Amino acid sequence: MKRLLLFLFITLHASVLAVVAQVGKPRTDLAIGVNGGFVMNRVSFMPSIKQNFKNGTTAGFTARYTCEKYFGMICAFQGELNYSQAGWNENITTSEDTYQRTIHYLQLPLLANLGFGRERGGVKGFLVIGPQLGFCIGESEKREGEWSEQTLSLRPSGVTQQYDLKVQRRFEYGITGGLGIDVSTKKGHHFIVEGRYFYGLSDIFSNSKKDPFGRSANGTISAKVSYLFDIIRTKPNSDSN
Repeated sequence: MKRLLLFLFITLHASVLAVVAQVGKPRTDLAIGVNGGFVMNRVSFMPSIKQNFKNGTTAGFTARYTCEKYFGMICAFQGELNYSQAGWNENITTSEDTYQRTIHYLQLPLLANLGFGRERGGVKGFLVIGPQLGFCIGESEKREGEWSEQTLSLRPSGVTQQYDLKVQRRFEYGITGGLGIDVSTKKGHHFIVEGRYFYGLSDIFSNSKKDPFGRSANGTISAKVSYLFDIIRTKPNSDSN
């Protein structure tokens, strides 16, 4: 319940940041495009499981609506629909066994985008922050090694229940944020590089007292590149700086 309340607070706060009571110079600019990149994920288990980062990919669509320039801050609301790979890669040091779980998600980040710099024809740095929703659309696993009763008994964490569990909670929510650089042209093309971190507030497995894990939430580091182009430009270029 506390995690859900935190998620709702961040959602409301991001919405307020994205539309900062029209006291600056209004904007009605809309840009759309595509994004893609590289992700590294771990699952925060309780009891803990020793892991390396699980590497994967992400790709999707982006829409950004710029609503205001408040002094030097360019305020926008950004939504995305992405495919992303999460999961975990166990670090098993007591045998030759290896284990990797890949979880496939459709994700919907809803972000406040706060930038400083040139709106068009230059470089702008920006911060993105807000809630992110996700839905598991599939999963797969990869096992190599002996996988005998003896090697299972030697697991460094002593925890083995995760191997027989499919994702029980397909809906995911959490908080994401990051920093980036937007290089734009006078004609409204945007080339963007950014890094983000996602902190999961929901668990992938059930977490009641009778369940093996009290926590099992994704945590993701991502590096992305995006290309956007303006489809609505209602302000004159002379106002961009």
